[in-house]
Amino acid sequence: MAFVTRQFVRSMSSSSSAAASAKKILVKHVTVIGGGLMGAGIAQVAAATGHTVVLVDQTEDILEKSRKGIEESLRKVAKKKFAKNPKGADEFVAKTLSSISTSTDAASVVHSTDLVVEAIVENLQMKNELFKRLDKFAAEHTIFASNTSSLQITSLANSTTRQDRFAGLHFFNPVPLMKLVEVIKTPMTSQKTFESLLDFSRALGKHPVACKDTPGFIVNRLLVPYLMEAVRLCERGEASKEDIDMAMKLGAGYPMGPFELLDYVGLDTTKFILDGWHEMDSKNPLFQPCPSLNKLVAEKKFGKKSGEGFYKYK
Repeated sequence: MAFVTRQFVRSMSSSSSAAASAKKILVKHVTVIGGGLMGAGIAQVAAATGHTVVLVDQTEDILEKSRKGIEESLRKVAKKKFAKNPKGADEFVAKTLSSISTSTDAASVVHSTDLVVEAIVENLQMKNELFKRLDKFAAEHTIFASNTSSLQITSLANSTTRQDRFAGLHFFNPVPLMKLVEVIKTPMTSQKTFESLLDFSRALGKHPVACKDTPGFIVNRLLVPYLMEAVRLCERGEASKEDIDMAMKLGAGYPMGPFELLDYVGLDTTKFILDGWHEMDSKNPLFQPCPSLNKLVAEKKFGKKSGEGFYKYK
């Protein structure tokens, strides 16, 4: 009897698992909104792993620039991947590019997609307007995801009628090289949607990690307060930025010091994230404004991209 019971339980468990898997969305067609570095990177890795991709932006000029950037990036990947097979490298590039089409009209392409990944400017109103509009045209099964690094996913999901099919999918720059993807589940995200996005991330060759909809998710929630504490340490006159950078590289084994990393990321980007968190939770000591950061941003000194930040660049 015990044997029969065990067999029955195994059978039921197996059937339940199969049913659960069958319910998941197998993402084959992907629409990426935003042809910047992140959007182009997401489009590239999706196309390179057998997905059909439509990359959307406002103008043909932007999309042409995105496509050239993707081709250059693919050739670098192919050169390494097919070091002894130049023909194979050319075929890989050509096949991947053939899987990417472009459009300036998002509403006209989302009707047949399995997943929409938004990677536009970090502006809550603009993102909400985009999702609200696309929600009317996308298929019932289509999952919406945002690549935001700082905005609340729940606030974005609430602009649509598909809160259960909405989540965060946070990639890291440069997307073709960085293995991590943070998959953000809101209180309304269904288990089916969540597991579908985990599977999609793995299909891209990425390592997904799960996180609830908390400010900064995992990486930025730990990274930004660390960077700001380094700045405050310097502001208090307790150590120079050069010594802080050297200490973290030699003492903690970090490849870059906090001031070097701030300049690399962009001081305006970091300030935007910090300001957003402060607005959400003004009493949190980790989210307090940083005078020296604010001063540099006001002076248009954003870091490496502007030629000067905490350090000067030629």
